[in-house]
Amino acid sequence: MFRSLRRFNYRTWFTGALISNIGAWMQSTALSWTVLTVLTDGDATAVGLNMALQFAPQLLLVPISGLIADKYDRRKVLLVTQSAMGVLALVLGVVVTAGVVDLWHVQLFALAFGIVQAFDMPARQAFVSELVGQDDIANAVALNSASFHGARLVGPAVAGVLIALVQPGPVFLINAITFVAMLVALMRIRRSELQPSPRGAKGLGDIVQGFKYVRKRHDLLIIFVMAFILGTFGLNFPIYISTMTATEFRADADTFGVLSSAMAIGSVTGALLSARSSRPRWTFLVGGIGMFVLACTFAAWVPNIWVFGAALAVAGFTAQLFMTNANSMVQLTSAPEVRGRVMALYGAVFMGGTPIGAPIVGWVADAFGPRWGIMVAAITCLVAFAVGAIYWVRVRRDDRMSRTGTLTLPPPTESTNIVK
Repeated sequence: MFRSLRRFNYRTWFTGALISNIGAWMQSTALSWTVLTVLTDGDATAVGLNMALQFAPQLLLVPISGLIADKYDRRKVLLVTQSAMGVLALVLGVVVTAGVVDLWHVQLFALAFGIVQAFDMPARQAFVSELVGQDDIANAVALNSASFHGARLVGPAVAGVLIALVQPGPVFLINAITFVAMLVALMRIRRSELQPSPRGAKGLGDIVQGFKYVRKRHDLLIIFVMAFILGTFGLNFPIYISTMTATEFRADADTFGVLSSAMAIGSVTGALLSARSSRPRWTFLVGGIGMFVLACTFAAWVPNIWVFGAALAVAGFTAQLFMTNANSMVQLTSAPEVRGRVMALYGAVFMGGTPIGAPIVGWVADAFGPRWGIMVAAITCLVAFAVGAIYWVRVRRDDRMSRTGTLTLPPPTESTNIVK
């Protein structure tokens, strides 16, 4: 389960990322709570707009960000992006702590942070293969997810307590400090032990190659469609949890933090389960998103806040089954020379839909109540489940026919090493 941690470079990366992820979750919690309760009077649409500003650049900048991830040294790209995000967190922390923050300040920060994150994400995702090599990509991706959501166990709860005790400002300052851990890790990595991928991008003319590559891969297209629906409408949990906490259950910031951490328990469990498998599985992809639909439906109508927390844990578990296996499958089956551009496209469809979905979910929560906001996730992800299930059934049928000699399959692609 933890075989990637045998490598010095990955252990160093994992440690720095875990510390930085704790700060990131603290910031995410403080940001949503600040917008919802400090800068507005429970305006869920404003929270959705803030999320839209943060994730829109991932969609708009995908051609350039993927090109940079494939053309330049990814470790150096990450040193620049991580430094920039640390500075942005520091500036926001100073503004909030000084008591001069306004809504437009937070929105400007979200946009700037999103622009930097657009370049950070594909480089960070593709860099994993350089740390562990092709054989351990799936395991490393799963452990990365466990680190990310393990930090979610700590970050939101700590942020909730700090907000209740000393206001949100110090939370952003602490997040700025945690970026130092990631920078130290990147500088300590042994470059001689890296396994760099072939550089397939040389100039702007290579931008379209990533699009052409994905267009020819039907399996990737299906994953991208499912990821777009889940990312656009299903994963707006800062809105779901904050509105249910403040509006439906009339609870405070520390309860908001605890509920966010409860969801992380399920996410970590899902990531660790995926780490046990040497290859990503379509059963986890399709089954995960199907169970996510059921979990969201249950969470939308529970009468008690603690049962709501339990439902969030199940939602986190099922969503993570899909996300970890989807990420591994995209990385593992993509040609190394276009991996950065493919991961940029995947990040764009997965998170780039947030500018569309978050304001819609926020408006539904304002107009019809938080419970119907969560039902948006359940209904739309049911469509994603149907798309994946139909494709999966057809692939299994064609596979059975090929084994009995009744169907001639086309030549194998990179995806033939994926477990059905």
